Amino acid sequence: MVEPSPAVAAAIEGELRLLDPVVRASAELLASLLHPEFREIGTSGRLWTREAIIASLTADDAPRPGPLTASRMRGAQLCADLVHLTFDTESKGVHSHRSSLWRLTPQGWRLYFHQGTPFDDDAFGDPFAGPLAEA
Repeated sequence: MVEPSPAVAAAIEGELRLLDPVVRASAELLASLLHPEFREIGTSGRLWTREAIIASLTADDAPRPGPLTASRMRGAQLCADLVHLTFDTESKGVHSHRSSLWRLTPQGWRLYFHQGTPFDDDAFGDPFAGPLAEA
């Protein structure tokens, strides 16, 4: 297996930190990992801003999904300051495909965009099959 580039390794490290319940409950830690222009399309389809996601995750009554398990994490450095990660997560039987863009800033690598899409447990077919592959 080929070792990831330093940029991809840094993005993976940041992504894994964001899955940590301690980080997810801390406005300060989240702010250090999220780009000022961060946007997310959640598994519900909702569009989140940086401020809204930090407020939601750190609220006293925020739902705590339990541990998130990541698998099949892959990354590609698209240019000097941009990394694309894809991976799957599972928490309490809920599976999601995830895609993240990480941008290099003067403060380090920060999550710029994230999208999660729920899927059934048996949706591990050919990752290249689908509408574009069938066209």
